[in-house]
Amino acid sequence: MKIIDYQPEYQVYFRDLNLSWLEEYFSVEPFDQYAFDNPEEAILKDGGRIIFAENAGEIIGTCALKYVGQDVFEMAKMAVRKDVRGLGTGKLLCNSIIDAARNLNAKRLILYSSKQLKPAIAMYLSMGFVEIPLEAGLYKRADIKMELVL
Repeated sequence: MKIIDYQPEYQVYFRDLNLSWLEEYFSVEPFDQYAFDNPEEAILKDGGRIIFAENAGEIIGTCALKYVGQDVFEMAKMAVRKDVRGLGTGKLLCNSIIDAARNLNAKRLILYSSKQLKPAIAMYLSMGFVEIPLEAGLYKRADIKMELVL
């Protein structure tokens, strides 16, 4: 398994992998659809990144690193294809995004999630993220905000 960077031809994987889990657990919010349709504008233009996990020539996962403000980035839009979960893909994506944030001299990495996604929350905790106060109204599906001080 290896990590590869975003290329325009991978936009379909970024969209489809994320839509798959969002539609399974929640609903697609307008800002989600905008990011899927316009990743260069929504994520990449301010120094963010989108990465993919490739295994045996297939794209099986994705994650984004979005600029929030000085020294702060958000890990967002992490998705792993349902039929290959449990292979460590999420952990590889998470570690790669943490490394990317460090390389961009970020001081903090934040994420928003849902406590309903127990395996994801457990993974974030195991990687050193801690729960911090969640501001109201940012994301409908988010009921937890986490932070990793880099």
